[in-house]
Parts: sequence; C-alpha cells; structure tokens
Amino acid sequence: MIGRLNHVAIAVPDLEAASAQYRDMLGAEVGAPQDEPDHGVTVVFITLPNTKIELLHPLGEGSPITGFLEKNPAGGIHHICYEVEDIRAAAERLASAGARVLGNGEPKIGAHGKPVLFLHPKDFTGTLVELEEI
Repeated sequence: MIGRLNHVAIAVPDLEAASAQYRDMLGAEVGAPQDEPDHGVTVVFITLPNTKIELLHPLGEGSPITGFLEKNPAGGIHHICYEVEDIRAAAERLASAGARVLGNGEPKIGAHGKPVLFLHPKDFTGTLVELEEI
C-alpha cells in the first residue's frame, strides 16, 4: 500500500540556521521558506538524491510544532511521510485495521499541493506518519 519515502520532517527552533547548516555544511540543495497557514508551519524542503528533508518551524499562534519544540528545544524528527496512490482508500484500509487518522479524517492539501493525512503515533511505534497522495 505505501510507496516510497517522500520526506523526513525535522522541527527546528531556528529555520535560517538549520537551512544554512544543510546548505553550507552538507552542501544540500535548500529551497525557499514557504508558509503553510493551514498546518501552522513554515517549511523548507531540502532535496536529496533519494528523498527530501522537510524543516518545520512554527507559524502563528497554536502551531502544532510549538509544543513539540517546547518538549524538544533543540528540535528533532517530527514525522515521516510515505507516498500512497489513493489517500482515501489508504485511510479507509488503515482505519479498518485499527489505525487512527488524525483530525476529522479528511485530507488537507499539504506543502507539495497534494492531499495529506496524519496517522496517530501510538499506532506506529511512536512515530507520527504522514501519508501524501501522489
């Protein structure tokens, strides 16, 4: 059901510093920051030959990243994202197997302009999982 790994998301307390570290120290291709108000984050994508890294920083009041950074002030891995061909079919199959889809169960448009859903970390060995329709 799941396809390739789309990205690993890392919450960061300083988006500029994290972007510079990947660009200057690691020589990675670093994209421009983009605000995602529907998700309460500003993101920067780092393109790697086999996947992407998504740097996440809080955007506005009530950002879900704020609480994560309060618990992890230096930042850290927030979630992993897998590609699926049909997000609604994937969500239905996962729910019937006992997985919890977060939110109201309806996909939102993610940072790549494609439908996404998140799955409860307690159902996936403590890892927040994002599904993105390709």
